[in-house]
Amino acid sequence: MAESLRNKTVKGVGWSAVDNISQIGVSFVVSVVLARLLNPDDYGLLGIIAIFTAVCNAIINGGFSSALIRKTNITDEDYNTTFWVNLIVSIILYILLFIFATAIASFFNRVELIDLTRVSSIGIIIGSLSIVQQTILTKKIDFKTQTKISLISSVGSGVIGILLALMDAGVWALVIQGLSFQLFRVILLFLFNKWHPKIAFSSSSFKDLFGFGWKIMISGLLNTVWVELNQVVIGKYYSPYALGQYTRAEQFSQLLSNNLTTVVQRVTYPVLSTIQDDTDRLVNAYRQIIKNTMFITAISMLFLAAISEPLLYCLIGPKWHDAALYLPLICITGSLYPLHSINLNMLQVQGRSDLFLGLEIIKKIIALAPLFIGAFMGILSMLIAGIVIGIISYFLNSYYTGKLLGYNSFAQLYDVAPSYGVALFISIPVFFLKFVPLTYWIILPTQLFLGGMLFVLVYRRSNLEEVNEIKKIINQVIDKYVKKQD
Repeated sequence: MAESLRNKTVKGVGWSAVDNISQIGVSFVVSVVLARLLNPDDYGLLGIIAIFTAVCNAIINGGFSSALIRKTNITDEDYNTTFWVNLIVSIILYILLFIFATAIASFFNRVELIDLTRVSSIGIIIGSLSIVQQTILTKKIDFKTQTKISLISSVGSGVIGILLALMDAGVWALVIQGLSFQLFRVILLFLFNKWHPKIAFSSSSFKDLFGFGWKIMISGLLNTVWVELNQVVIGKYYSPYALGQYTRAEQFSQLLSNNLTTVVQRVTYPVLSTIQDDTDRLVNAYRQIIKNTMFITAISMLFLAAISEPLLYCLIGPKWHDAALYLPLICITGSLYPLHSINLNMLQVQGRSDLFLGLEIIKKIIALAPLFIGAFMGILSMLIAGIVIGIISYFLNSYYTGKLLGYNSFAQLYDVAPSYGVALFISIPVFFLKFVPLTYWIILPTQLFLGGMLFVLVYRRSNLEEVNEIKKIINQVIDKYVKKQD
């Protein structure tokens, strides 16, 4: 990887990581406080609404964001066309949700879902206003600005959510928190970013962007529907209480897995798109990204799985016991997410959105199996089946990128095997500490200390390429900080 490209990637990953870490920190604190103030049923009701808003958001984007990032000769017409298409589609979808809110409430046998759906869904219109603005910043690899915006929005909306929960607003505290986050974010994006929409639309721009993006949209829609179907099954066949337990476990997992995936995806896609015509550089960069990313991901996710039960007990209380059972299985599946993301990014970089869509269709057909298992055999069985499907999906995702670039599935596994080896070395002894006959308030800090010591041992004694790369990045950051102080 050329030095300029490497520096651009490191800088982008650095600020993207700061952005996500700051959001993780704020979201973590807010979620812990709210989980203690609210109950699983409240989270379950919001989880039901999220099923429909997530699908709408996948449609609204329409793959335009990916198309804009990949396009090299971007124009103001492209941005304006995308902005107005996103806004119009979001308004249409909101009207549909408003109309069908009664049917949604009837399906899940909860009348309060009518008002909750109609109010919460306003967020899809607000969110549509931010898509182009965020895409512009991402295309510039300007994650510093995005970090400021996300942090302010997270803190502001978090304070509002906690205050409402203290006032016994129940599930409405979660709804208003989500809406206020979207609103703060849109306002700040327009304040910080120089681009502003104009009344303009280009049919040729629409055809060009949608020609590439529609396959990405369908792929994203399929993925979203599949993810949300888990919640449909739990919400329908069990109860909002059970769904609340599941969504709470999933949210803790997402604090790491989805944020790590987002960091990788939104930085590597624009960076790799700049060298899409240089195959050798592309493959070298692709391989380095996989090795470094999976080193961090494997350790983080398996360590979270190891401490899940004491962690949830101490942070949000024993009423979330079921969530502590689900979290380790979700973490194992989540450890593969960045690997999926990187391989799919490479198909987009190569302009093969047709393969991207084809793979999503095949994977979602296969992924119906856990849903049936969940409906008839229980949530834990569904999550175990999800791990198997995640492994199968990896081989599908990596097959075509391996074929196109000569870096196949087994070569990737060979590269990430040391990362999982280190993760197991740290996580297994940490996990078995929970069986010591002591209170979780003692076990949790002991687990954190032991895990930290084992990681330091690996960091200092290991000669793995991934560890050396992380050391190099840390040293660069320290050197820059020291120079600024001088």
